[in-house]
Amino acid sequence: MKLPVYLYGHPVLRRISEPVTEDYPDLTQLLEAMYATMYESEGVGLAAPQIGRNDRIVVIDASPVGDIYPECAGRKLTLINPEIEILDGPEVSRAEGCLSLPGLSENVKRVEHIRLSWLDESFQPHTEEISGFLARIVQHECDHLEGKLYIDHISPIRKQLIKSKLANIISGKTYCDYPVKYAPKTRK
Repeated sequence: MKLPVYLYGHPVLRRISEPVTEDYPDLTQLLEAMYATMYESEGVGLAAPQIGRNDRIVVIDASPVGDIYPECAGRKLTLINPEIEILDGPEVSRAEGCLSLPGLSENVKRVEHIRLSWLDESFQPHTEEISGFLARIVQHECDHLEGKLYIDHISPIRKQLIKSKLANIISGKTYCDYPVKYAPKTRK
């Protein structure tokens, strides 16, 4: 089952997500729906807040960019309660986009070497050092769990320049070829 992607302006995207426990109801079905939604939307990652759930769950399949970024080839991760430790290294600026911000792409500075700890779908613990573009994908998706979007990492000038595009997303004037959920209308 494919789920709608919640778009910029929806309050669920700005809430800090809650940890997930082993008694989480219907986890397998949720993960299947998250992967289906990610694939249908042609994304390489999806965080639970993007489907309206403030749970610390992320799915990633970086394989589609594996030809360009070898560290992404064959990498499919289900992250439950992920934690990132930033390791030494310079920040690198690269373009990022987001299913919750359709039609936008901005350069974002991020470190390219992290240590990731998480639980898999069977609640088995894992820790791995991750580098390159895969580290960027993980950081981007884990930001969603903290109520952050990649545009929070861009300069105030860039934010001002994309202000009208952000307003179009909020008002529902942005086209998406995947199911979406817009921000609730506010009454004045």
